[in-house]
Amino acid sequence: MTQRFSLVDAAWLHMDEPTNMAVIAGVIMFDDPLNFNELKELIRARLLRVRRFRQRVREPLFGVGIPQWEDDPQFDLDAHLHRIALPAPHDQQALHELVGDLMSMPLDFSKPLWQYHLVENFEGGCALICRLHHSMADGLALVQVLLSLADNAPAPSEESALARVENGNGARKRRGMFSNVMKLARTGGKLVVQTATSREKLRDTALLGASGSMALGKLLFTGPDTHSLFKGKCGVMKRVAWTQPLPFADVKFAARALGGTINDILISAVTGALRRYLEARAVDTQDMNLRAIVPVNLRAPGDLDLDSLGNRFGLVFLSLPVGIQDPLLRMAVLKDRMDDIKRSPEALVAYGILGAIGATPVAVERVINSIFGMKATAVMTNVPGPREPLYLAGNRIRTLMFWVPTPAKLGLGVSIISYAGEVYVGINTDARLIPDPEEITRAFMDEFQALRALAEQRSPRKPKALAPGAVQPRAAKPRAAAKRKTRIEA
Repeated sequence: MTQRFSLVDAAWLHMDEPTNMAVIAGVIMFDDPLNFNELKELIRARLLRVRRFRQRVREPLFGVGIPQWEDDPQFDLDAHLHRIALPAPHDQQALHELVGDLMSMPLDFSKPLWQYHLVENFEGGCALICRLHHSMADGLALVQVLLSLADNAPAPSEESALARVENGNGARKRRGMFSNVMKLARTGGKLVVQTATSREKLRDTALLGASGSMALGKLLFTGPDTHSLFKGKCGVMKRVAWTQPLPFADVKFAARALGGTINDILISAVTGALRRYLEARAVDTQDMNLRAIVPVNLRAPGDLDLDSLGNRFGLVFLSLPVGIQDPLLRMAVLKDRMDDIKRSPEALVAYGILGAIGATPVAVERVINSIFGMKATAVMTNVPGPREPLYLAGNRIRTLMFWVPTPAKLGLGVSIISYAGEVYVGINTDARLIPDPEEITRAFMDEFQALRALAEQRSPRKPKALAPGAVQPRAAKPRAAAKRKTRIEA
């Protein structure tokens, strides 16, 4: 049994290089040890029901054509699930180093492209490190895979988590993520059909086509990004770090008080952290802007099939105003730039470009990827995680984190995820260029605290602190007549 790759998935497959692997890495942390045999049976019963996790890649003959997924006739779960002990002192820094080491190792392309490592002796509990090739799925799909393994109570109900996701609970969690670029695409299609009867619609169609052409020009003809310590020749070894948890209530309070969104304030703090890192190394950041490649979700609500997974997002370039010292001005500039992107079909155009890349020979694709890598410094993504605490094999998930791949010879990745009322920011770097990503995470915390202090000066209200593991209350649904804001998965 075989299944043809989508062109976009083929593009991600061939982005893999020894120094920049297109592999998503994640870590799930627990306060108590997991039973290895129970974990193994859970993966067998739930994860392996998703066919993609039993399929390997079959490249076309002589490298001409599109790859296919085929069932692995020698599939062996023991080749994908491993059990290792964390070296002393068994703390977060030791886990940082272990994750970085695993991110430096390629996956075996003769087998399905995923691995789990159960890490024992982590701070009295354990951790589960997950690695999965980006050609299999994007970040939003992987959250749903996590939901398929986990339960919302220590003892699972009769209805499996996988069935709950397939029956629509996962779709409800994803409402509000549908991007305006898809609205533009649908509007454009309707307008094309109706142009014969309406001059106004003909004008709107022309405007949509013009904006699409401008977005294509921006993506293709943008010049190389600013040279900095973050850019250069990458090596094999990688490094990771992640922040202490930020209460979601604090982030939401600061964003509202300062007149922005949650994304605005988090990205502003990341930008300020990059500035602090560079200035600590005597780099002049005046008037500096560094571009980040930002994935934008293109899935419709409920448009996720766990049996096909795949990638459904476009890419946009976001210019980070690293040279602005004033945090409020920096946040305002970022907000304006992101709002411009939200009104543009740039993400949809980039999705088409990725498909075109996937249809080219591998050698040509790698040349195109290197050109795109010249145009940016980092990859930055934001994946909304579960709002409620989850349990895996009966153990409560304390924390979870993931790291975005940095293909196209990029050396810096920024990943943001929310879980159970808390927000985490992860940094992954090339060890040759940035050997100390923990310095960036510390600078991020300083930047966020500075923004929060400014928010408290502006607003007399104080954020309501959430107890550990408390459920973040859901926001009120907007009226049907109100326009839905685009969410940039930044």
